[in-house]
Amino acid sequence: MADWVKVAGGLSAISVGSRTTVWGANAASGIYRYTNYDANPWINIPGGLSDIGAAADGTVWGVNSGNQIYRYTGDQGTTNWVGINGSLVRIDAGSRTNVWGVDSAGAIYRYTNYDANPWIKISGVATDIGAGADGTVWSVNSGNQIYRYIGDQDSSTTWKSVPGSLKRIAVGSRTNVWGIDPAGSIYRYTNNDTSGTNPWIKIPGVATDIGAGADGTVWHVNSAGDIYRYTGDQPS
Repeated sequence: MADWVKVAGGLSAISVGSRTTVWGANAASGIYRYTNYDANPWINIPGGLSDIGAAADGTVWGVNSGNQIYRYTGDQGTTNWVGINGSLVRIDAGSRTNVWGVDSAGAIYRYTNYDANPWIKISGVATDIGAGADGTVWSVNSGNQIYRYIGDQDSSTTWKSVPGSLKRIAVGSRTNVWGIDPAGSIYRYTNNDTSGTNPWIKIPGVATDIGAGADGTVWHVNSAGDIYRYTGDQPS
């Protein structure tokens, strides 16, 4: 696959904040951080997570199989993770101040930046959510419908429907949005909602989870746990 380079290891979930901030979790909930060195790519971080969100500024959040929520603090002290009140099944972090999640009922929550009262419920229903460094947020629901958050732009509506069908969504920035459809096909947003009938361009490959960074970096993992980094925007 000329569009992707395989990176050694095995992961079931992946999140990308930037070229140098890539985190993942494996099927056994083991947590791994990319070393920025393909010859020895991963360092194990203590803890257990089922989903993870990594931001361009180094912020990392995760949830475990019990829907408990954690924020990474291993770069600040002796504790690797601090527990945050709430219950989420999916989480994503665009920055320290742009953290979103989805609970088991599909309810959508945004972090208040205040641990004592950490979450505000946002109207809508979702099964996956992506948050970018610039405040961009997208979601998909159980019907694989796609939405972009506009609640900070229009008081009359919270989400704008975007044509297409995706089961996973990843957002690095307003112009770096990627998704996976129910068949595992990979799509990149064209940045034009009305480009024909489908504002997505299909990228070769098959994936089960995908991560997109603010700087354009993209990684994905497939059903076998194989890990790939996107190189389709680089000279072959």
